[in-house]
Amino acid sequence: MPQAVSKWHGNPWAILITLSLGFFMTLLDLTIVNIAIPSMITDLDASLDEILWIVNAYVLVLAVLLITAGRLGDLRGQRTLFVAGVVVFTLASLACGLSPNPTLLIAFRAVQGVGAAMLMPQTMAIIIGTFPADRRGTALGIWGAVAGLATVAGPTLGGVLVTYASWRWIFIVNVPIGLVVLVMTFAFIPDARMERQHKLDLLGVAIATAGLFCLTFALIEGQRYSWNGAIDALFVAAAVLTVLFLLQQRSRQDAEPLVPFSLFRNRNFTVINGVATLVSVAILGFFLPFTIYLQSVLGYSAIKAGLILAPMSVIALVLAPVAGKMSDRVGGKYILMTGLTLFGIGAAILVLQSSASSDWPSFMPAIAVMGLGMGGIWAPMATETMRGVPMALAGAASGVNNTLRQVGSVVGSAAVGALLQNQLATTLRDEATTRSEALPADVRNRFVEGFAASAKGGIEVGPSHAAAPSGVPAEVAARIQQIAQAVFQHGYVRAMHPTLVLPVAAAFGAAALCLLATRHTTSPQAGSTSPTAEGAPAAAG
Repeated sequence: MPQAVSKWHGNPWAILITLSLGFFMTLLDLTIVNIAIPSMITDLDASLDEILWIVNAYVLVLAVLLITAGRLGDLRGQRTLFVAGVVVFTLASLACGLSPNPTLLIAFRAVQGVGAAMLMPQTMAIIIGTFPADRRGTALGIWGAVAGLATVAGPTLGGVLVTYASWRWIFIVNVPIGLVVLVMTFAFIPDARMERQHKLDLLGVAIATAGLFCLTFALIEGQRYSWNGAIDALFVAAAVLTVLFLLQQRSRQDAEPLVPFSLFRNRNFTVINGVATLVSVAILGFFLPFTIYLQSVLGYSAIKAGLILAPMSVIALVLAPVAGKMSDRVGGKYILMTGLTLFGIGAAILVLQSSASSDWPSFMPAIAVMGLGMGGIWAPMATETMRGVPMALAGAASGVNNTLRQVGSVVGSAAVGALLQNQLATTLRDEATTRSEALPADVRNRFVEGFAASAKGGIEVGPSHAAAPSGVPAEVAARIQQIAQAVFQHGYVRAMHPTLVLPVAAAFGAAALCLLATRHTTSPQAGSTSPTAEGAPAAAG
């Protein structure tokens, strides 16, 4: 057995599988929790605020720490940080699954975020150091396909676990996966030791952490606090801290800064990071309201809703390595543009098709087009972001890239949530007013006001908010419930259509932004360290 393992030690594909499994585990926890919210509310007797923090504590800590963790990987060794992250994440997952109350669950979700932030940037950095330039696109294609799969698979896997086991298993399932990743890490991934001691920029860490915390917290909590003065103050603080951070980093460019500015001398690193941010807005911003639509409007179970979207993941998973290989050969610029355009077209068709009476088979062509698009997004985006980045800065580059993606996800969720809430406030009242004409006059006002009040709850709204008043005859109560269902279904669809313009526009905007990227051509020397970019200066190390 030791000889069999040693034969695979350092094998690039064994390393890639190990990293992808750890990466999948952390990304899955961004979406898997949403499907378990009703069960957690009941079992833990949790308030809506507590449930929101169970979801958001993980995202907040992850987004805040990614840049620091990426740079730590450069300074202390990527495998070391990866192993530490897997250990922290796995233990925190077990603690989440055993939590007896919401307070402890929120705390352990934050610790999960620490572990995820430690391991996530190292995955891309180790891939860059493991694969030569002529095979890197294929490897990053598989890695990127795992990201897309995790995004869409969360609700499906979560639905299965909640339905047939318990909400606690959405966390406990990470324990065996984490243990397997640890064993595979020590068996397959070499430990690259640093030749000299490095110092971490602690002041930069403090400023960056504070700034990212203010920005992410304001985006996550802005809708709940109606974007009041306190939220505005956090945005101002984030802007001030960002300026201070940039000034502080400029003074340290010769002394191992947290964010080396030399990364941004490569035009593609800068441009494609902007694309990655928009992609996160597009993907998370689209699937959040559309998943609610499938379950709350069309009445599909969590499992069925996930399975309806599953072909998208399967198509993307199959095509991503092909797109990665093509990116190695011809450059990823136009592959990425094509993928983003197809995703935007498929999403737009899906929006136009969606109604209160739609049937899921009619969605399949558009979902297939979106899958084709996603298959052409992840691989070239990762390849073009990291092409030309020196190995010594791979962790920092990966940390910046992952941070911008997570902030993009938070921006997408916050913006779409706010738009949807504002639209629902109008559409639910309009639908309730129109349809209440079929009710007795003495219950109409209460019916309309019930929906007007429930719309303030944003995306948590549902037809149950307009329950029949006590004391009405049974036949009237049944009629109220029937009309309430119709009000919600039609009101939600009317609100969803303009809301989804934002993520669709983000996809097309990302495609247009690709025009600013340079096209890479293969270097004539086989096995050279990196392809060359037409008109792009090499990133300084």
